[in-house]
Amino acid sequence: MSNKKLTAEQGAELLKVLQTRFEKNMNRHKGLDWEKIQPKLEAAPEKLWSLNEMEETEGEPDVVAYDKKTDEYIFFDCSPESPKRRSLCYDYQAWEARKANKPESNVIDKASEMGIELLTEEQYRQLQELGKFDLKTSSWVKTPANIRELGGAIFCDRRYNMVFMYHNGADSYYAARGFRGALKV
Repeated sequence: MSNKKLTAEQGAELLKVLQTRFEKNMNRHKGLDWEKIQPKLEAAPEKLWSLNEMEETEGEPDVVAYDKKTDEYIFFDCSPESPKRRSLCYDYQAWEARKANKPESNVIDKASEMGIELLTEEQYRQLQELGKFDLKTSSWVKTPANIRELGGAIFCDRRYNMVFMYHNGADSYYAARGFRGALKV
């Protein structure tokens, strides 16, 4: 996989995985038709590459909405627990500020490398309406500038049948905290 393109074989395999997941989880995308989604994916190899990156990190991407205004399908990471891209601080500034025990990377750069957007708090809450996610883990979400400027970042999880939003120093990182992404196709 170079230049953010999959081989024909990799693309075909990923499309099978996505279609199977789509068909198993119809509650996430009522009224949407895979026959309309697949051609859009095939026409956007860089988006297919990004979905593969989500899949490779066990994000289990699935269609969660359709934006009529932009004619785009929206995919979120739908894995039961935060995807296997964890132990990351929030952004480069926070990573750079750490003097000891720096994590491998940070959430903002990792999402950018994958070609995806970090879920917002609102998107995270939308995801939680489709099922129960992050019962044991948590996920960083896009942090408003006014919080980030003060050194903080926000994350969410689901406990006690409720969705919670919390704060932490942006330079913190935990083995049970990752991030969920969104991709428009």
